[in-house]
Amino acid sequence: MANQYTIGLDYGTNSVRAIIVNVVNGAEVATAMWAYAHGTQGVILSRDPNLARQHPLDYLTGAEITIKQALSAAKKVVKGFTGQQVIGIGVDTTGSTPLPVDQTGQPLAFNKKWANHPAAMAWLWKDHTGVAEAAEITALAQKIRPQYLAKCGGTYSSEWFFSKVLKCLRVAPTVFKAAHSWIELSDLVPAALTGTLAPEHFTAGICAAGHKAMFNEGWGGYPDAEFLAQLDPKLGELRERLPKKVRAVDTAAGRLTAEWAKKTGLTAGIPVAVGAFDAHTGAIGAGVKPGTLVKIIGTSTCDISVKASTETLADVPGLCGIVNGSVVPGYFGLEAGQSAVGDIFNWWVNYIQPHGEKLSHKVLDEEAMKLKPGESGLMALDWNNGNRTILVDQRLTGLLIGQTLYTTPAEVYRALIEATAYGALTIINRFEEYGVKIDEVVNCGGIAEKSAITMQIYADVTGRPMKISRSAQTCALGSAIAAAVIAGAHKDFATAQKKMTGLKAKIYQPNPRAHKVYQELYAIYKELHDAFGTQEWQGNLHGVMKQLIEIRERVRK
Repeated sequence: MANQYTIGLDYGTNSVRAIIVNVVNGAEVATAMWAYAHGTQGVILSRDPNLARQHPLDYLTGAEITIKQALSAAKKVVKGFTGQQVIGIGVDTTGSTPLPVDQTGQPLAFNKKWANHPAAMAWLWKDHTGVAEAAEITALAQKIRPQYLAKCGGTYSSEWFFSKVLKCLRVAPTVFKAAHSWIELSDLVPAALTGTLAPEHFTAGICAAGHKAMFNEGWGGYPDAEFLAQLDPKLGELRERLPKKVRAVDTAAGRLTAEWAKKTGLTAGIPVAVGAFDAHTGAIGAGVKPGTLVKIIGTSTCDISVKASTETLADVPGLCGIVNGSVVPGYFGLEAGQSAVGDIFNWWVNYIQPHGEKLSHKVLDEEAMKLKPGESGLMALDWNNGNRTILVDQRLTGLLIGQTLYTTPAEVYRALIEATAYGALTIINRFEEYGVKIDEVVNCGGIAEKSAITMQIYADVTGRPMKISRSAQTCALGSAIAAAVIAGAHKDFATAQKKMTGLKAKIYQPNPRAHKVYQELYAIYKELHDAFGTQEWQGNLHGVMKQLIEIRERVRK
C-alpha cells in the first residue's frame, strides 16, 4: 500500500479540484485546480438574482485538466510516481445541482440546440428560482404525504431537486419535454468517467437522492407518482424515468473507461466511487463519528453529524435531511447549514467596498480582532441568502441594526461574523434539542484555515472549542478515502479515517468573559431570529436597540 494512491475530485461553486492522496497515511502529494470557463466565475447569471446555472461541459473538461495536472505535479514530488499507482477515484460536488439529460444520459446542454439555454444547463445549488415551487411541494406534502417532510426538516427547499425540476417544467416546457430525465452533478461525473450514463447502467448516490429528492426506502424510493402528478402530471410521468439504482459511497459506480484512461494517464478499469455532496465527503475527511459535528465553512456552510442507524433517532425540524448511509454506511447522516457565510463577508468587502478597495479581508480581520464582544453595539441576522437551517426559508433577508454615525467598516464586518456564529449556535442547539449530542466541533474549509477571528468568535459564541481538520481539502480527501475503501486499500471507512485523517494542533478555546457577553447578545439574536423568521413569535422589539446600547456602553467602560 505504500505506493498506492487515490484521487479525490471536488467540484465547488467556482472551480474543480483534484488531489492525489497516499492511502497509507492520507498525505496529499499533489493538487490541481481549474476555474470553470463559462459564466461569471463559473456561474451563469441573469437579471434575476435567484438564477444561478452552470454549463456541464465545464465539469468534464475540469476533470480531465485537473487529473492530468495533478498527476504531473505528483511526478515532481514523489520519486518514481506513475499514474498506474492510482487505484481509485472518488467524486464530490455541490448540491442540489441537477441537470436535464437525454435518452442516452448525456446532458441536454451538450446538444447544439440547447447549448445556450439556461434551463438546459445545471441548476446550481444556490439557484433559488423555484421558491414558489418549493412552497407548493411543502404544502402538498403537509396535506397528503407528511412523512416526506419529516425526514427533511419539515420544509422542502428551493435549493433542492424537485423544486428546480418543477420550475423548469413551468418556465421552460420545451426543455423539460426534450429531457428524458434529470440527474445530479454528483451522479453525472462518476457516470461519465465510467461510461454508465445510459439509464440501464446508471447508478445514483443516496446522498443526493435522500437529502434533496426525498428518496427513502421506507416509502419505496422517490416520492410516488400520484404525489408528483398532483404537482403536475408530467412530473408524475418523470418519476418512472428517475434512477433505478441508488447506492452509497462504499459502492463503485463503475470502472474508469479506456477513453478516460487515455485522456488522463490513469489505468483503465480502476473503480470510481458513487458520488456524494462535498459536505458529506468533507465530514468523512474530517473524521466524523457519533458526537462530532463537522462544519464545512465556505461561501455557505454545511454542518454534518452522524448517528448509528441501529439507534432511535427523532425527526429533527429544520434539518436538510436525515438519510441512512448518506455519509458513511451504517449511520444516519444528518445535514444542516447556513445559506451564506463567506458570501456575506465577500458581499461587505467586494460589493459594498467600504473605503473603496483599500480594505481587504485581511485588514478587516485585523481591525475587527481589536474589538471586544458587544463593543460595536451592532447586531446582524445572517440571512443575506435566506435561511437554510433551522427556518428553511429562502425569502428571508439580511438585517443590521445598531448603526450610528460613527459605525466603522470593521465593526460591521465583525457583526457579520458574529451573526454567522449565532446561526451556527442555533443549529447546534437544534441538534441537541432532539437528542443528537454534539461533543466536539471540527471545522474545515478556507475560512476555518485562514480566519483566526472567525474561529475565535465561533468558540466564544458557542462556548465550545473549535478544532480544525488537518487537511485543507477535506471534501476532496473524503472522496479519496471513499476511493480507497472501494479499491480495497482499507476494509471500511472507520479504518480508512483512522489512517488518513487528523486534526491540527491549534484549537481555538472559548474565552469565558467573551462567552458571557455573547450569551446576552445571543438572546437578542434569538429574539430577532424568531420575530422575523417565525409566525409564532409574539413579543415586543422596543427594547432591542437600547439593550445593544447598554451592552456597548458597559463593554467600552
